[in-house]
Amino acid sequence: MDIDITEEKKRRSLKPLRRLFPYLLRYKPKLIGAIFFLLLAAATTLTLPTAVRRMIDKGFSGADSAFIANYFAMLIVIACVLALASACRYYFVITLGERVVADVRRDVFSHVTELSPSFFDSVRTGEIISRLTADTTQIKSAVGATASMALRNTILGLGALAMMVITSPKLSGLVIAAIPIVVLPLVAFGRSVRRKSRLAQDTLADATAYASEQIGSVRTMQAFTNEDHVVGRFTGAVDKAYDAARSSVFARSFLTFFAIFMIFSSVVAVLWFGSRDVLAGSITPGTLGQFLLYSVFAAGALGALSEVWGELSQAAGAAERLTELLEEEPAIAAPANPRLLPESGAGTVEFDNAAFAYPTRADFPAIEKLDFSVKSGETVAIVGPSGAGKSTVFSLVLRYYDVQSGAVLVDGIDVRKLDPKALRARIAVVPQDVVIFAASVRDNIAFGKPGASGADIEAAARAALADEFIDALEHGYDTVVGERGITLSGGQRQRIAIARAILRDAPILLLDEATSSLDAESETLVQTGLEHLMEGRTTLVIAHRLATILKADRILVMDGGKIVEQGTHKSLVHKGGLYARLAKLQFETGADAFKGAAE
Repeated sequence: MDIDITEEKKRRSLKPLRRLFPYLLRYKPKLIGAIFFLLLAAATTLTLPTAVRRMIDKGFSGADSAFIANYFAMLIVIACVLALASACRYYFVITLGERVVADVRRDVFSHVTELSPSFFDSVRTGEIISRLTADTTQIKSAVGATASMALRNTILGLGALAMMVITSPKLSGLVIAAIPIVVLPLVAFGRSVRRKSRLAQDTLADATAYASEQIGSVRTMQAFTNEDHVVGRFTGAVDKAYDAARSSVFARSFLTFFAIFMIFSSVVAVLWFGSRDVLAGSITPGTLGQFLLYSVFAAGALGALSEVWGELSQAAGAAERLTELLEEEPAIAAPANPRLLPESGAGTVEFDNAAFAYPTRADFPAIEKLDFSVKSGETVAIVGPSGAGKSTVFSLVLRYYDVQSGAVLVDGIDVRKLDPKALRARIAVVPQDVVIFAASVRDNIAFGKPGASGADIEAAARAALADEFIDALEHGYDTVVGERGITLSGGQRQRIAIARAILRDAPILLLDEATSSLDAESETLVQTGLEHLMEGRTTLVIAHRLATILKADRILVMDGGKIVEQGTHKSLVHKGGLYARLAKLQFETGADAFKGAAE
């Protein structure tokens, strides 16, 4: 309950916007320019009522046309200064907002790329994208126009109040006495706007996340003819977001109505008292006119602040959501004084009595008391049924997670004592589900080693036997392959992944059965590319198809997170254990299928 109360208090304030101050201070010239021209515009505006008073009291009474002409000329000069100051203020403020939001987006994205995989186990990608786009847009509005309007109206309102006191202390006392009656309800309504704005942003993020997920798997959706179902769910999410936004807008509208009605009602009441003083001769008509204008300025400023408060509350909700991301600490981080791997590391891998359970399934161990080592240049295959812990071994070698007990060592060093980036720089991965980016073939291969020369990229493609299909593409290496490489076949995507790993030229290679979903011809090509890649490297292979690991130096058989058997293919078959049963199932089933197809 205490946590809920603390969170509720947090959501009722504009404190999250403080996180933007360091970004503003990076650009002091723009900030100083914006403040200077803002003050100049406000000061110029506040001179107008004084000019009007002098014109009413002196110009009209004496019927001095030259005096009036001079004052109108002065008003033109004031208007020119006001226009120039307003234009410059707009330029500095808007460019400052654009610059700050660009920095915020960069920092949030950079921070997200540093977060550990465990974070993404529980957070949807669409939610993060929503914060990077919609929320930063809200902040841009706040840092730009909204904050500028808030500061301008604050200065104008305070300046007008000060001039009202100078003009007529008596009437000003009545106005100042009415301010709490207006301001206190505004603060209360502002809290409601703050909560509703946050809810609207969260609901929109949910809709965005769902849309991103469905668009990313559009072929699966269409294959199962689920278009109507998906559209229906998205429509429901959008309608829910609309209802939340409408509630927020209604609260802001009511806030604006209340503020403007109360402020201008108080001005009318004060003017009624002022008109009685004019009739009594206590003040001149020009003085009342001056006070009237200052009252209108003050009322307008307070009324505008009520709208600005709602917008700032909405921006604070966005800043809070971004702050949550920026404050998220990576579960896996480099130690204060990381150890260095040997420059010419052998690439040995060792699991020393390692035990691990995923954070989302803490009561279900993924591996238990895992003990094995892989020598430099050795090829070790890991086999076993689904859920045996094979993929977990790869995740721990890459230090996506840390073991709860025991240790994982690379070149004799506990990976927890290494900088994760330095560790991963020694590892190349060829996954089963290859990630291909919506870029050119050249860029996709170069992802293994950014900055690699064209000659190195093409050499890697030749070694992976990918050059023949790349040369046949319309633009060769510069062909854009579409999102997730949709224009390529499975075998082509796998060969690009192999070329990427070859280009990386790392001493440790992790292969997550790269041929399990390929046809026979593609499998032969990919297998040949893999053999080139494995030469001279320490290799760990997750095998689903046992035919691909017959040449492995050693085979580890896992079940229930433990190694239950190990040896060569031949020795394990003779042992008659789990591996023998898996081998019999696969090879006999395959032979029967082949025989049946032949008949």
